[in-house]
Amino acid sequence: MFLKPDYNLKSIYNINLEEIKNSGVKAMLFDLDSTIMASKSGIYSDEMTEWLRRVKENFFVAVISNNKNTEYIEKVKSISDFPLLFNACKPQTGPAKKFLNKYNLKSKDCIIVGDRPLTDILCGKLLGCKTILVDSITAEKESKLVRFVRALERCCIRK
Repeated sequence: MFLKPDYNLKSIYNINLEEIKNSGVKAMLFDLDSTIMASKSGIYSDEMTEWLRRVKENFFVAVISNNKNTEYIEKVKSISDFPLLFNACKPQTGPAKKFLNKYNLKSKDCIIVGDRPLTDILCGKLLGCKTILVDSITAEKESKLVRFVRALERCCIRK
């Protein structure tokens, strides 16, 4: 199976927000770990906090995460000022569809941003959303094994 994200970017900070807005997107739905937060850190960097503030000026912002660690979820909830969906079971679409319905969002108006082709991008495609694949926010700090697995997973991406 080959996946083709609508955008394949090196960094989340390379997203052209004006272009996304002009394409009709009204909501940006982010994966959490390794996309907008260092994996399992429970902390947004100052740079990410500022970037998300700018995103929220023009878009509905939410997180759709597969994480199901209760303690971690509570930590993230305490520092987030936008809707969060945990235990999303991506690439399955059931929980995400319910989440979109809850917030009266139409798939065609949403873009899903994530670092994993086989969870984030596949879920977005199955939902009918636009998609953006980005590299891990902490790519330079990841182990060689993690980088190898990420490279392997990206073999299913059509350029």
